[in-house]
Amino acid sequence: MSLLAEAREVIQVEIEALQAMMERLDASFDAAVELIYGCQGRVVITGMGKSGLICQKIAATMASTGTPTFFLHPAEGIHGDLGMITRGDVVIAVSNSGETEELTRILPVVKRMGLPLIAMAGRPQSTLAKAGDIFLDISVAKEACPLGLAPTASTTATLAMGDALAVALLVKRGFKAEDFALYHPGGALGKKLLLKVEDLMHSGAALPLVKEETLLRDALFEITSKKLGITGVCNAQGELVGVFSDGDLRRAIAQGLDLLNQPVGALMGRQPKRIGRSELAAKAVQLMEMHTITSLFVFEDATALRPCGIIHLHDLLKAGVV
Repeated sequence: MSLLAEAREVIQVEIEALQAMMERLDASFDAAVELIYGCQGRVVITGMGKSGLICQKIAATMASTGTPTFFLHPAEGIHGDLGMITRGDVVIAVSNSGETEELTRILPVVKRMGLPLIAMAGRPQSTLAKAGDIFLDISVAKEACPLGLAPTASTTATLAMGDALAVALLVKRGFKAEDFALYHPGGALGKKLLLKVEDLMHSGAALPLVKEETLLRDALFEITSKKLGITGVCNAQGELVGVFSDGDLRRAIAQGLDLLNQPVGALMGRQPKRIGRSELAAKAVQLMEMHTITSLFVFEDATALRPCGIIHLHDLLKAGVV
């Protein structure tokens, strides 16, 4: 058999294992989700060897989707780390054979503490399966390893069952993308869903503003000193009525206009684009792309007429929102 054919056989075996497990799902899965959902403490997931590695991934997935979960190494558990478990926790124990020594040795402690136990095993008659308050069958007909030795299809089935639990809990909790972002503030998603315009805008003395009657020579000083390539233009009441950018300057020069002694109000662009300070920074990106601009003046809310800040595309780039 060629290597490519061998690879396809491995994948086929694992597909069949997942298909069979999917068809076996029953009310025990619902019971496990309800038990975890009602947990007043944390979910403790434990397994040895390859199962332990899969447990770590399941714990990470659950924790990042709203279910407080941590991994307990059973070998470390029997040497003191069982102190990490407290009343109110739910324990998920994973073993394909259901007879892993390090795991079975901690089961009496779990029972003595009165903690509910979800057993994930490949043998319904095993010690672990019988000890569980709820049993989730992760058995496979065969491993994808041609020797039948290396955990392959069995670990894939375990991982899929863990993902199924995590996603079912996510749905039951009504977990949203904004909630996910709270647990991933350093990632791109977190920045898009958590950063607001007010977190990045320039305000106060850094806000470039001039009055309508300001001569262009003075307006240019405001543009260059604030280093944003633009200034807002306000009326006597301090309300934003227009903008003047370095692009407007280039267009005016191209028309051969006598500029420096003209009031900026006669040269400004009207109907400046705006955004509220509480809007997501990602929305500012959308508006800039829509209107092909690099700055937005910021207002307290949709009814405000006086700007409280300005946000520039460079600010969004530096923050990683773009």
